[in-house]
Amino acid sequence: MFEKLLPYDTAFVILEAYVRYFCEFKKITKRAKIRFEHRDWSGIQSDMKERALLYRNWVGQTTEDVRDSLDLKLANRTEFWIEVKQRYFEEIRNFNTRNVAETFYNSVFRHLNPGLSANPETMFVHATGSYREFKSVYPIYHTFDFTTSVPTTIERMLSLYPFEAPFENLARDVRYISKTLEAKLNSLNVHWKYARVELLKSVFYRNKGAYLVGRLFVHDSSLPFVLPLLHQRKGIFADSLLLDQNDVSSIFSYHRSYFLVDVDIVIEAVDFLKSILPTKRFGEIYSSIGFEKHGKTVFYRDFQRHLIRSDDQFATAPGIKGMVMVVFTLPSYNMVFKVIKDRFEAPKNITEEEVKEKYHLVSRHDRVGRMTDSHMFEHLVFDVRRFSEELLADLREHTASRISIKGNQLTINHLYVEKRMTPLNLYLETASDEERRDAIDEYGKAIKELASVNIFPGDLLLKNFGVTRLKRVVFYDYDEIGFLTEYHFREIPEPRDDYEAFSAEPYFHVGPQDIFPEEFVQFLFPKREWKAVFRELHGDLYGIDFWRGTQRKIKRGSSIDFYPYDESLRFRNRYGRRKKRSPKPKS
Repeated sequence: MFEKLLPYDTAFVILEAYVRYFCEFKKITKRAKIRFEHRDWSGIQSDMKERALLYRNWVGQTTEDVRDSLDLKLANRTEFWIEVKQRYFEEIRNFNTRNVAETFYNSVFRHLNPGLSANPETMFVHATGSYREFKSVYPIYHTFDFTTSVPTTIERMLSLYPFEAPFENLARDVRYISKTLEAKLNSLNVHWKYARVELLKSVFYRNKGAYLVGRLFVHDSSLPFVLPLLHQRKGIFADSLLLDQNDVSSIFSYHRSYFLVDVDIVIEAVDFLKSILPTKRFGEIYSSIGFEKHGKTVFYRDFQRHLIRSDDQFATAPGIKGMVMVVFTLPSYNMVFKVIKDRFEAPKNITEEEVKEKYHLVSRHDRVGRMTDSHMFEHLVFDVRRFSEELLADLREHTASRISIKGNQLTINHLYVEKRMTPLNLYLETASDEERRDAIDEYGKAIKELASVNIFPGDLLLKNFGVTRLKRVVFYDYDEIGFLTEYHFREIPEPRDDYEAFSAEPYFHVGPQDIFPEEFVQFLFPKREWKAVFRELHGDLYGIDFWRGTQRKIKRGSSIDFYPYDESLRFRNRYGRRKKRSPKPKS
């Protein structure tokens, strides 16, 4: 009797699942404050991993629920899904998270209909509105005018973010924050009475930090105003005040884990963040606060708009060609596209499924600012006329099973999209002496920081690392990545005789997980002067003590503290007791 309601019933199964998913999402984010108050760092790591898997699990379960409720023939009818989409939209059009709900619907539809490209009739390919019609009844931020004095206002500011844990020394923190802010205002020739701060009510949590995020208004312009808070044994304290766009951009970077932050009207929070992160696309900002799947949707829409506005051709990405991936880029768009090859070149000994699992591992692991985020797409359609002949030949030769061409349409059935960086090996060739030294130092730091979160890159060659806009070195080639604790770091045994000493083959047993750090010196750097700089700055990476020591710390549950902003910006280094530093050696 009620068969006409089947599209609505199907839409409501998806909608009900979305609401339950979003509630679970918020419950995890709300736990972050309690974790911070109790210094439960392992708990917050667990929550970050749980949330990273939450979307995937809900979409998978919802797909099964819809599939079980529908006749197979009905489930494959385009006309049916056009009506399901319309019924779903009617229910969500007044949701304050309508944009995220649309993405959830798309994910379920794609799982139910594998192999289909994006279809505007059956999916929310284009945004159904600006989403900015949703405004909170109460402002999402506090406003602070400096009417009496800077310290008085800062003290009032901190009082509006209560924690069930004491501040270590609130008066000291107020003094440091005020001093830093006044110095900035003086540099801008602005009296503090003419400044204003707007601070989001939501606190941003990640790893061991809690961040108060806002903007500083001076005249008609605004600057970031971000207060990182830490909690150690003696209590909570303000670690720094960040007022520079680049410093704040690094905190919200695509190579860091996503924040745990409780927001209601997501687009309002994103718009606020965009005002202090003007160089970041909206998709990146969505991802940074935990809505990475919608960030992917927003990226796709932005990419399609860019293709309409541009006419340059996709071409092979600069650098040494990979053994596992064909990598290409669009010069006018700062992303790279990576397609798994049909056959891997020697000596790579890994399967396609293992490569995919490595990328999935990175998506749910703490990236500690040293591994780039990526979006995975299936059946992405391009205009084949936008591809250079060289790139097309490369794709046909190495990825024939992953592409299909019909008329002017080129479809790639599986690929990864990442932010474009300058390969480290190319960067070092053209950098100044000072830039080169800084990049080599960054390279060593990247290896050490990855080790601290139990990640060993496997392939440490310079071509597998990139240099970002902010000159940070980031790892981006994951096919050999593994957990540090699963490797055996060994010294090469002394040869027993001349035969062993001059043997072309190893004279000792080498297991698949054996690593000999002393060999790194032979292949990491092609130039002697680069090797000398690295040995000076990070020579401990050539020995086993660093590696085994880090393994022991990980197994004990110890963690190493790294800060997503420059150490020089920390109050303890700006205003605390300073030690005399020896002059920086010249390269």
